[in-house]
Amino acid sequence: MADEEAAAGVAEDDPVATTRSVDIVVSVLILGLALLLGWDSWRSGAGWASDGPQAGYFPFYLSVLMGAASLYGLGAALQARRISTEPFVTRQQFERVMKVFIPTLVYCVLMQYLGLYVASFFLIAGFMWWVGRIAAWKSLLTAFVFSAVMFATFEIAFNVIMPKGPLEAAFGF
Repeated sequence: MADEEAAAGVAEDDPVATTRSVDIVVSVLILGLALLLGWDSWRSGAGWASDGPQAGYFPFYLSVLMGAASLYGLGAALQARRISTEPFVTRQQFERVMKVFIPTLVYCVLMQYLGLYVASFFLIAGFMWWVGRIAAWKSLLTAFVFSAVMFATFEIAFNVIMPKGPLEAAFGF
């Protein structure tokens, strides 16, 4: 039994990605972004006109610098043998990050349809209950109070325009 638990603990700490592989992927992505930005800046005019620099002049040269830096990073990552097996993130660390990332991504999508306040209610209640292991009634009450205070502060007191959904529309906001 103890051996199975020890094996399960090792499996949770297995690296999801090595530092070298993450360095290579990030450098290639930044190089791709630099090429795209450079091409677009060149298309919109990266030269010097009679009245000064064209619209893409500075962005073009910034993308050249960004591309050079990514090529340097890519070369350094490809040559680095020492860190090739060093873990960038373990399975347990990755799961903790996903516990925050996935609900936050869902929150951003829900905000488009339900509005800021209702989506915030679900995010706060969900985090408190799922991640914080707080009782459901405390999570729901805290999320409701926080969302109501946010609504009163932004919509009523300061009249700030925030994304609203069907619930706010039903109450005339």
